[in-house]
Amino acid sequence: MGNHLLYAATVLIWGSTWYAIKLQLGTVDPDLSVAYRHVIASAILIVFCLATRRSLRFPARQHVFIAAQGLFLFCLNYWIFYYAAFHLTTGVMAVVFSLIMLMNILNGAVLFGSRVDRGVLAAAALGVIGLVLVFWQDLAVLDFGSGPMVGLGLSIVATYSASLGNMASLRNSRAGLPIIQVNALGMGYGALFMLILAGLRGAPVGFDFSPTYVGSLLWLAVLGSVVAFGCYLTLLARIGADRAAYAAVVFPIVALIISTILEAYVWTIPALIGVALILGGNLLVVARPKRHAAPRPQPAEPAG
Repeated sequence: MGNHLLYAATVLIWGSTWYAIKLQLGTVDPDLSVAYRHVIASAILIVFCLATRRSLRFPARQHVFIAAQGLFLFCLNYWIFYYAAFHLTTGVMAVVFSLIMLMNILNGAVLFGSRVDRGVLAAAALGVIGLVLVFWQDLAVLDFGSGPMVGLGLSIVATYSASLGNMASLRNSRAGLPIIQVNALGMGYGALFMLILAGLRGAPVGFDFSPTYVGSLLWLAVLGSVVAFGCYLTLLARIGADRAAYAAVVFPIVALIISTILEAYVWTIPALIGVALILGGNLLVVARPKRHAAPRPQPAEPAG
């Protein structure tokens, strides 16, 4: 498959998975939906590793960090976003999640001592201003208990959890752990954590056999977690991390288009300007000079 097709597949799949989250809400408790998703994805990746003779054996100490990646990246991150989807259109959630690039750089500076240049600080300022404009109507009345504001808060927390998961991923890659095997086990740990959380919360055990639920579950697990990730990894190897990172700038646009069509997202002038500022800040991050670039974590799928 050519690079253009790999890029298109990555962007279109990851851009569409956000709406698939909305289709998961309803009969099945979100805790179990997240668990089902990662049980399927983990099982597929483990079978792939076994079929290609990739070792899944790691020292016990390394499993602690793999589990940490699973907790933050494949458990808490998704779990919180599923609840945010009760309050926000999924396109807006994808835009908030795109700020993870800034969070990664700032967390990299705190946890790994990497340098933060002025361009990143400018991008962070654009991101904050953009968020204010996107949620201007709710901020103007200072109703922090409104659905959109609750959704915004949950989305920010979920994105920060994903960033911490990326930091665990960076640590694991620096320790020489292979990406595919770590993600296979990390997703398994994430599913296990979700099942434990569901049990502690007393979530009712159940499954929805409707075509909508099963279809969205398979779309998220197979295409979102396995196929798109494989396309992105291939793209990463061919064109490098900096150029591949532009996918994170483009997939929120796909998610917003889907939200506009299927969720009747209503655009306002402040929201349009805000989205442009956020995406512009992301573009500034991925286009910054390499000599100032902070170390990038190994790739992991977006929450959608």
